[in-house]
Amino acid sequence: MTEHALPDRRPPGRTRQWAVDAGIALAVTAAQLGGTYASNSWSGRHGHATNAWYVYVLLAIAGLALVARRRYPVEVLAVSLAATLAAGKLGGGFIWLALCVAFLNAAIARKRAAALASVVIGYISSTWPPWLIGRRGHASAAAAAGIAAWLIVLVAITELVRIRGQRAAALRRSQEEELRRRASEDRMRIARDLHDVLAHNISVINVQANTALHLMDRQPDRAKEALTAIHGVSKQALAELRAVLGVLRDGGPDGAPRSPSPGLAGLGDLLASVRSAELDVGLTVEGEQRPLPADADGAVYRIVQESLTNVRKHSGAASASVRVRYEAEGVSVDVEDPGSARSAPAERSTAAGNGIRGMAERVLELGGTFDAGPGPAGGFRVTAWLPAPQPDMAARADA
Repeated sequence: MTEHALPDRRPPGRTRQWAVDAGIALAVTAAQLGGTYASNSWSGRHGHATNAWYVYVLLAIAGLALVARRRYPVEVLAVSLAATLAAGKLGGGFIWLALCVAFLNAAIARKRAAALASVVIGYISSTWPPWLIGRRGHASAAAAAGIAAWLIVLVAITELVRIRGQRAAALRRSQEEELRRRASEDRMRIARDLHDVLAHNISVINVQANTALHLMDRQPDRAKEALTAIHGVSKQALAELRAVLGVLRDGGPDGAPRSPSPGLAGLGDLLASVRSAELDVGLTVEGEQRPLPADADGAVYRIVQESLTNVRKHSGAASASVRVRYEAEGVSVDVEDPGSARSAPAERSTAAGNGIRGMAERVLELGGTFDAGPGPAGGFRVTAWLPAPQPDMAARADA
C-alpha cells in the first residue's frame, strides 16, 4: 500500500512570520552571546573575573524567547526580563538587547502596562536598594542617572514607533475602506446597467415576438420584419452585455471595458428599436451639440432607455417625446408620454420604482438633479440635469 504524505496545511503567511521571528531571535541571541564573550575576553586579558557558563545560558534564554514574541508578547517580555536581570545579578556585564526588543514588541502589541512595568522593575532591580545609591559596592549616582536616562530614551523611541505604526494602520484601514466603497459603487453601477440593458431589450423582444406570433399566418411579411427586429435587438443586447460584463474581467491595463459604453451617439439606434416595438417616439435636440464626459453621456442614454422602457411596460401610451438640451454648464433630458386611462401616474411611479430609483442614483452620483412624476398635461415625465461644462469654461475654472 502506497503512503501519501499529508500536505502542509499551515498558511504561507504564518510560516513566513515564524521564519522572521526565528531569524530575529537567533540574531539577537548571537549578538548578546557574542558581545558577552567579547567582554569576557577583554576582562580576562586585564585580570578581571569572567562570566560563568550559566550567564550565557540565561542570555540565550532571553534571546530565544523572542521566537514567540508575536503570539505571547507579555510572556516573552517577562521571560526576557527575568533572564536578563538574573544574568546581571550573577555575573554583570550583560547586554540588554533581547530585553529591549521584547519591550518594544510588547509596546507595539498594545501591552503598554506590561511594558512600563518592566521598565520600573528593571530600574529598581538595577539600582537596588535605591537608598544605598552612591555608596561603596552599590550603583553610583551617575550610573543610576544614566540608566534612568537610557530607559527614558527607550520609552520615547518605543512611543514614536508605536504612534507611527498606528498611523500606518489607520492609513491602511482608510485605503481598504475606500477600496470597498469603490467596489460597492462599481457593483451598483454594473447592476444598474444590467437592469437597463435587460429591461429595455427584453421588453422590445417580447413585443416583437408577440407581433410575429400573431401575424405569422396572416401577414408573413410583417412577421418577418418583427423577427428581423428581434435579431437586431438581441445582437445589440449581447454587445451591451459584453460591454457591461467586460468591467468584471481584465479588459486592459487600466481595467477599461472591451467595447465602448453606449452614449448619445447611439440614441438614434435606441429610438429605432423602440419605434419598431410600436411606440412612436419623437426626438428634439436643443443647443449646440458637443462631446460630453463619458459618465454624463452614458447617463443620459440610460435615462432615455429606462424611461422609454417604463412607457412600454407601465403605460398604454402609443407615443412619447424625448428632449435633449445642451446648456453652458450641463445637459438636460426630458422624457414624457401622454399616458392612458388604464395606468394612473401613482401606479406607474410604484411599478417602475426600481428603474426610477436607479436613474436617480445615477444622476445624483454625478452631481445632477432628477425628478420623475406626473406631467403638467397628464401622463408621466422624467427630467434630469447633469453637469457637463463646456471645455473652455472648464479650462477657465481650472485656471
